[in-house]
Amino acid sequence: MNVLSMDGVDVSRGDVPVLHDITLDVAPGEAVSLLGRNGMGKTTLLRTVMGLTRSSAGRMSLEDREIQRLEPHAIARVGIGYVPQGRGIFSKLSVEENLLVGRQRGRDDELLAEMYDLFPVLAERRRLSGGTLSGGEQQMLAIARCLIRQPKLILLDEPTEGLQPSLVQRLAELLPEIRERFALSYLLVEQNVDFAFSVTDRGYVLEGGRIAVAGTTPELRDHKLIVEYLAV
Repeated sequence: MNVLSMDGVDVSRGDVPVLHDITLDVAPGEAVSLLGRNGMGKTTLLRTVMGLTRSSAGRMSLEDREIQRLEPHAIARVGIGYVPQGRGIFSKLSVEENLLVGRQRGRDDELLAEMYDLFPVLAERRRLSGGTLSGGEQQMLAIARCLIRQPKLILLDEPTEGLQPSLVQRLAELLPEIRERFALSYLLVEQNVDFAFSVTDRGYVLEGGRIAVAGTTPELRDHKLIVEYLAV
Protein backbone atom coordinates (compact mmCIF):
# COMPACT_ATOMS: atom_id res chain seq x y z
CA MET A 1 0.00 0.00 0.00
CA ASN A 2 1.41 3.39 -1.01
CA VAL A 3 1.53 6.30 1.41
CA LEU A 4 0.41 8.66 -1.37
CA SER A 5 -1.33 7.83 -4.62
CA MET A 6 -2.53 10.26 -7.28
CA ASP A 7 -4.50 8.80 -10.17
CA GLY A 8 -5.55 10.88 -13.17
CA VAL A 9 -5.59 14.18 -11.27
CA ASP A 10 -6.46 17.36 -13.20
CA VAL A 11 -6.26 20.90 -11.82
CA SER A 12 -7.41 24.11 -13.48
CA ARG A 13 -7.09 27.76 -12.54
CA GLY A 14 -10.36 29.21 -13.75
CA ASP A 15 -10.67 27.90 -17.31
CA VAL A 16 -6.91 27.39 -17.67
CA PRO A 17 -5.63 23.82 -17.18
CA VAL A 18 -2.61 23.64 -14.88
CA LEU A 19 -2.12 19.93 -14.19
CA HIS A 20 -3.15 17.18 -16.59
CA ASP A 21 -3.74 13.51 -15.75
CA ILE A 22 -1.21 13.38 -12.89
CA THR A 23 -0.54 9.81 -11.78
CA LEU A 24 2.20 9.24 -9.22
CA ASP A 25 2.84 7.46 -5.96
CA VAL A 26 5.10 7.52 -2.93
CA ALA A 27 5.77 4.26 -1.11
CA PRO A 28 6.30 3.88 2.67
CA GLY A 29 9.74 5.17 3.64
CA GLU A 30 10.44 6.48 0.14
CA ALA A 31 11.94 9.82 -0.88
CA VAL A 32 10.65 11.10 -4.23
CA SER A 33 11.62 14.23 -6.17
CA LEU A 34 9.40 16.39 -8.35
CA LEU A 35 11.48 18.29 -10.88
CA GLY A 36 10.89 20.71 -13.73
CA ARG A 37 11.31 24.27 -14.85
CA ASN A 38 9.50 27.16 -13.19
CA GLY A 39 5.82 27.35 -14.07
CA MET A 40 5.41 23.64 -14.79
CA GLY A 41 2.97 23.08 -11.89
CA LYS A 42 5.19 21.61 -9.16
CA THR A 43 3.98 23.83 -6.32
CA THR A 44 0.39 23.49 -7.55
CA LEU A 45 0.75 19.72 -7.29
CA LEU A 46 1.88 19.93 -3.66
CA ARG A 47 -0.88 22.39 -2.83
CA THR A 48 -3.39 20.03 -4.44
CA VAL A 49 -2.24 17.13 -2.28
CA MET A 50 -2.58 19.39 0.77
CA GLY A 51 -6.11 20.48 -0.20
CA LEU A 52 -5.10 24.13 -0.69
CA THR A 53 -5.87 23.85 -4.42
CA ARG A 54 -8.79 21.73 -5.56
CA SER A 55 -8.57 19.08 -8.26
CA SER A 56 -11.22 18.93 -10.96
CA ALA A 57 -10.78 15.24 -11.74
CA GLY A 58 -8.99 12.14 -10.50
CA ARG A 59 -8.39 10.49 -7.15
CA MET A 60 -5.87 11.09 -4.35
CA SER A 61 -5.36 8.83 -1.39
CA LEU A 62 -3.25 8.48 1.73
CA GLU A 63 -2.83 4.79 2.50
CA ASP A 64 -5.97 4.02 0.47
CA ARG A 65 -8.04 6.69 2.22
CA GLU A 66 -9.39 9.20 -0.29
CA ILE A 67 -8.32 12.74 0.57
CA GLN A 68 -9.26 14.87 -2.45
CA ARG A 69 -12.45 16.13 -0.78
CA LEU A 70 -10.92 16.81 2.63
CA GLU A 71 -10.10 20.28 3.95
CA PRO A 72 -6.40 21.11 4.53
CA HIS A 73 -6.65 20.79 8.34
CA ALA A 74 -8.20 17.33 7.94
CA ILE A 75 -5.46 16.27 5.51
CA ALA A 76 -2.86 17.38 8.05
CA ARG A 77 -4.66 15.42 10.75
CA VAL A 78 -4.62 12.15 8.79
CA GLY A 79 -0.87 12.35 8.28
CA ILE A 80 0.45 14.78 5.65
CA GLY A 81 2.82 17.57 6.60
CA TYR A 82 3.65 20.57 4.40
CA VAL A 83 6.76 22.76 4.44
CA PRO A 84 5.83 25.50 1.95
CA GLN A 85 8.11 27.61 -0.19
CA GLY A 86 9.07 30.62 1.92
CA ARG A 87 8.83 28.50 5.11
CA GLY A 88 5.59 30.01 6.45
CA ILE A 89 6.67 30.33 10.07
CA PHE A 90 4.98 32.70 12.50
CA SER A 91 7.53 35.50 12.74
CA LYS A 92 6.13 37.08 15.94
CA LEU A 93 5.90 33.80 17.86
CA SER A 94 8.91 32.31 19.61
CA VAL A 95 10.62 29.23 18.23
CA GLU A 96 8.95 27.10 20.89
CA GLU A 97 5.54 28.65 20.27
CA ASN A 98 5.93 27.90 16.56
CA LEU A 99 6.63 24.27 17.40
CA LEU A 100 3.72 24.02 19.79
CA VAL A 101 1.33 25.15 17.06
CA GLY A 102 1.76 21.58 15.81
CA ARG A 103 1.52 19.98 19.25
CA GLN A 104 0.30 16.47 19.91
CA ARG A 105 -1.53 16.92 23.20
CA GLY A 106 -0.04 14.99 26.07
CA ARG A 107 3.35 14.56 24.38
CA ASP A 108 4.58 18.16 24.20
CA ASP A 109 7.70 17.67 26.34
CA GLU A 110 8.73 14.44 24.66
CA LEU A 111 8.25 15.73 21.14
CA LEU A 112 9.91 19.09 21.85
CA ALA A 113 12.93 17.28 23.25
CA GLU A 114 13.12 15.19 20.09
CA MET A 115 13.00 18.29 17.87
CA TYR A 116 15.67 20.03 19.94
CA ASP A 117 17.85 16.93 19.75
CA LEU A 118 17.55 16.88 15.97
CA PHE A 119 17.91 20.66 15.58
CA PRO A 120 20.19 21.92 18.41
CA VAL A 121 20.16 25.47 17.02
CA LEU A 122 16.42 25.66 17.74
CA ALA A 123 17.01 24.69 21.36
CA GLU A 124 19.53 27.52 21.66
CA ARG A 125 17.03 30.00 20.20
CA ARG A 126 13.82 28.58 21.68
CA ARG A 127 12.83 31.89 23.34
CA LEU A 128 13.60 34.08 20.31
CA SER A 129 10.89 35.10 17.85
CA GLY A 130 10.85 33.27 14.57
CA GLY A 131 11.41 36.46 12.62
CA THR A 132 14.86 36.97 14.20
CA LEU A 133 16.21 33.66 12.86
CA SER A 134 18.41 33.37 9.80
CA GLY A 135 16.97 31.87 6.63
CA GLY A 136 18.56 28.51 7.38
CA GLU A 137 17.30 28.51 10.96
CA GLN A 138 13.80 29.37 9.75
CA GLN A 139 13.93 26.42 7.36
CA MET A 140 14.92 24.11 10.22
CA LEU A 141 12.06 25.52 12.29
CA ALA A 142 9.57 24.97 9.45
CA ILE A 143 10.68 21.35 9.10
CA ALA A 144 10.62 20.75 12.87
CA ARG A 145 7.14 22.29 13.16
CA CYS A 146 6.00 19.84 10.50
CA LEU A 147 7.70 16.83 12.12
CA ILE A 148 6.25 17.45 15.56
CA ARG A 149 2.83 16.43 14.22
CA GLN A 150 4.31 13.02 13.39
CA PRO A 151 3.21 12.87 9.73
CA LYS A 152 3.44 9.84 7.50
CA LEU A 153 4.37 11.98 4.49
CA ILE A 154 6.05 15.38 4.23
CA LEU A 155 5.71 17.70 1.23
CA LEU A 156 8.79 19.91 0.85
CA ASP A 157 8.64 22.88 -1.51
CA GLU A 158 12.05 24.32 -2.48
CA PRO A 159 13.71 23.79 0.93
CA THR A 160 17.15 24.97 -0.29
CA GLU A 161 15.88 28.26 -1.71
CA GLY A 162 17.99 31.14 -0.41
CA LEU A 163 20.29 28.93 1.67
CA GLN A 164 24.06 29.24 1.59
CA PRO A 165 25.98 26.14 0.40
CA SER A 166 26.97 24.98 3.91
CA LEU A 167 23.31 24.92 4.96
CA VAL A 168 22.29 23.10 1.77
CA GLN A 169 24.86 20.45 2.69
CA ARG A 170 23.51 20.25 6.24
CA LEU A 171 19.99 19.80 4.89
CA ALA A 172 21.25 17.04 2.59
CA GLU A 173 22.52 15.25 5.70
CA LEU A 174 19.36 15.87 7.72
CA LEU A 175 16.69 14.68 5.30
CA PRO A 176 17.84 11.04 5.10
CA GLU A 177 18.26 11.05 8.89
CA ILE A 178 14.73 12.39 9.33
CA ARG A 179 13.33 9.77 6.98
CA GLU A 180 14.96 6.93 8.91
CA ARG A 181 14.43 8.34 12.40
CA PHE A 182 10.72 9.07 11.96
CA ALA A 183 9.92 6.26 9.48
CA LEU A 184 8.28 8.65 7.05
CA SER A 185 8.22 9.43 3.34
CA TYR A 186 8.71 12.74 1.58
CA LEU A 187 7.88 14.33 -1.77
CA LEU A 188 10.40 17.02 -2.65
CA VAL A 189 10.01 19.91 -5.09
CA GLU A 190 13.44 21.35 -5.79
CA GLN A 191 15.21 23.52 -8.37
CA ASN A 192 18.64 22.36 -7.16
CA VAL A 193 18.78 19.10 -9.09
CA ASP A 194 22.05 17.91 -7.56
CA PHE A 195 20.57 18.36 -4.08
CA ALA A 196 17.35 16.58 -5.10
CA PHE A 197 19.28 13.63 -6.50
CA SER A 198 21.39 13.38 -3.32
CA VAL A 199 18.35 12.88 -1.05
CA THR A 200 15.81 10.93 -3.14
CA ASP A 201 15.37 7.42 -4.50
CA ARG A 202 13.44 8.26 -7.64
CA GLY A 203 11.46 11.08 -9.17
CA TYR A 204 9.13 12.64 -11.70
CA VAL A 205 9.73 15.46 -14.17
CA LEU A 206 6.87 17.84 -14.97
CA GLU A 207 6.64 19.51 -18.36
CA GLY A 208 3.62 21.65 -19.24
CA GLY A 209 1.66 20.36 -16.27
CA ARG A 210 2.14 16.73 -17.25
CA ILE A 211 4.49 14.03 -16.01
CA ALA A 212 6.98 13.76 -18.85
CA VAL A 213 9.42 11.34 -17.24
CA ALA A 214 9.47 9.03 -14.23
CA GLY A 215 12.33 6.90 -13.03
CA THR A 216 14.93 6.11 -10.42
CA THR A 217 17.39 8.84 -9.53
CA PRO A 218 20.20 7.23 -11.56
CA GLU A 219 17.86 6.95 -14.56
CA LEU A 220 16.78 10.58 -14.30
CA ARG A 221 20.32 11.87 -13.82
CA ASP A 222 21.23 11.06 -17.41
CA HIS A 223 17.87 11.75 -19.02
CA LYS A 224 17.91 14.34 -21.81
CA LEU A 225 15.24 16.49 -20.11
CA ILE A 226 17.42 16.80 -17.01
CA VAL A 227 20.54 17.47 -19.07
CA GLU A 228 18.67 20.21 -20.97
CA TYR A 229 17.27 21.62 -17.71
CA LEU A 230 20.75 21.84 -16.17
CA ALA A 231 22.06 23.55 -19.29
CA VAL A 232 19.51 26.39 -19.11
